[in-house]
Amino acid sequence: MNVDLNSRYGLNPAHSEVVEACKIIEPCDALDMGCSNGRNAVYLSQLEFNVAAIDHNPSAIDMLQSITAQEGIDNIKAQVYDINKASLEQDFGFISCTVTLMFLDPARVDAVIADMQKRTVAGGYNLIVCAMDTEEHPCPVRFPFTLAAGQLRDAYEGWELIKYNEDVGTMHNGAKLQFATMLARKAG
Repeated sequence: MNVDLNSRYGLNPAHSEVVEACKIIEPCDALDMGCSNGRNAVYLSQLEFNVAAIDHNPSAIDMLQSITAQEGIDNIKAQVYDINKASLEQDFGFISCTVTLMFLDPARVDAVIADMQKRTVAGGYNLIVCAMDTEEHPCPVRFPFTLAAGQLRDAYEGWELIKYNEDVGTMHNGAKLQFATMLARKAG
């Protein structure tokens, strides 16, 4: 496994929660929602996941397609897709949605989560990391969407929560930001 592909192409390392989740999730059909230029998709492909990588940004998808072509990576399928549509066309064992929901149309987030759940195979996993806006920790960034306390946990009622927290972290610019982080397993 060539672990420095991300640095070779100037990609950030895979999200730490994706790395953690892969310690318990066996390679399967995976979806990287809001993949940007592919930091998580490239990481997952190196662990032998079959990755569908989607993003609304054509230049990010072009960059990821260029990387896969140059490296001969055949287990990433990258395509431009508007996540707000909430109409995934296949089922996955692992759907990763890290720091993506907060950029979606707030009126579509419930539908997007419901579609993720519907398109997860029995025994499969959803990973979500999303900014929050609470009374104790108002979000300092004007994202289109933020989660309220408990909102993500409530959306996954009936799923096994492998990991769930609503922790405050410090962004690279020093701003304090609260995130909901969840890894959940679908019954099956």
